[in-house]
Amino acid sequence: MDPLFLANSYFRRRRFDDCVELCNKVLQKNPYEQAFWYLKARALTEQVYVDEVDYDEEGIAEMLMDDNAIAKVARPGTSFNKPTTSSGGPSPSVRPTTQSGRPLSGFLRPGTQGGRPGTMEQAIRTPRTAHTARPVTSASGRYVRLGTASMLSQPDGPFINVARLNLSKYASRPNLSKVLFEYLFHHENDIRSALELAALTTEACQFKDWWWKVQLGKCYYRLGLLREAEKQFKSALNMIDMVDTFLYLAKVYVRLDQPQKALEVFNKGIEVFPGESTLLTGIARIYEGINDLTSAVKYYKSVLHHDNTHVEAIACIATNHFYSDQPEIALRFFRRLLQMGVYNTQLFNNLGLCCFYAQQYDMTLNCFERALQLASDEEMDDVWYNLGHVALGIGDMTVAYQCFKLSLTSNNNHAESYNNLGVLELRKANNEQARAFFQSAASLGSHMYEPHYNFSVLAEKSGDLHSSYVSVNKALTSFTDHIESRNLLSQLKEHFAAL
Repeated sequence: MDPLFLANSYFRRRRFDDCVELCNKVLQKNPYEQAFWYLKARALTEQVYVDEVDYDEEGIAEMLMDDNAIAKVARPGTSFNKPTTSSGGPSPSVRPTTQSGRPLSGFLRPGTQGGRPGTMEQAIRTPRTAHTARPVTSASGRYVRLGTASMLSQPDGPFINVARLNLSKYASRPNLSKVLFEYLFHHENDIRSALELAALTTEACQFKDWWWKVQLGKCYYRLGLLREAEKQFKSALNMIDMVDTFLYLAKVYVRLDQPQKALEVFNKGIEVFPGESTLLTGIARIYEGINDLTSAVKYYKSVLHHDNTHVEAIACIATNHFYSDQPEIALRFFRRLLQMGVYNTQLFNNLGLCCFYAQQYDMTLNCFERALQLASDEEMDDVWYNLGHVALGIGDMTVAYQCFKLSLTSNNNHAESYNNLGVLELRKANNEQARAFFQSAASLGSHMYEPHYNFSVLAEKSGDLHSSYVSVNKALTSFTDHIESRNLLSQLKEHFAAL
């Protein structure tokens, strides 16, 4: 069989390793076989390809070097940094928030874990575990590309020696330049060389190719030059309307912390592409990020109207119903996900909680048993934590205490478990143990207000008014509308006035 036909067949069947191996054999005999060079570059790119539309995780290095000025006290609904200032959904006392301060979503999206923490100090103090909202460094594992034997076209060198490339020669050859750009961008992660190639090729085609303008924007975005990326995406949209370009431009505005501009871009895209589920999902995510959950659910329902198998929309609507005290409706949506073939720990965990709050106790423990069977080491802590809540609901404090302890055994940085253990110790009048648990929870869960408030109550009862005053202020910083904290602060001020 012809080697080129066979290699192309491997590529089309997504057997990239076999394709690369076959191309290596041919290139070792004749390194100037352009067809095999082209095919190997595409196969290596496809092995590591990640859609840049969704992927967005801001690292500590990007936060530290970011020179974009953002208002410290933004108006409600105009910033992702303080989403709790907006209204439109349950408060943090009912619906918990993530490490970055956003309301808990029903779907784990790229970038959800990174978020936009308010301060550099908070980002550094965040628990350093893979399943928390710790911003990753700029040299994350996603970008690491180790050289392997499959990348060698000859025994003593790499497949493509980027330093010796004559980019001007490739810029005049449109078929090879696109493959080379994607290889440099995705496989080698050499953004500067990819940017240089894109600039030369854009100039060679007389600035009339929208695809190269989009690639320029992607390179500028990856390098942190957000305003230059914005110009390139706008220029590409002036030439031709594409869904991906609208998504890239909105992504720039999200990084610039301008949710209203991102909404404008999505709405313009929907005018051109009515019913496009990716654009509607983008609008729902923006509203969810600024805590306007009513509008978010509206757009998620619109997504389901056009695509009734959209997992993210179903999960987010179910989560909203659960936190709106409608567990029976949430159970229907989660069961729909189970019927669609979603079979994981998170789904059975949510089904167990919905069954418990819907008073279907016969199914509750079965769902949690299935969740524990499927759970990995990183997921076990949340399942035990929720089982502890079920035990609290039926009044078995001993089992609840053991469940929270098991949660900490799986993840020693689980702030919520520390807080609940502190409450249980406080009920037993073990004040010193409760104080230690509350302090641990407060140091690990900077996004939570409960440990600060609980520690403030404990300090006030023991006569340490100063510590109580400091803690209740921290609680109000995390959740400004917490009535109990406001009442406690007023009592403390009266004590100080009397003194």
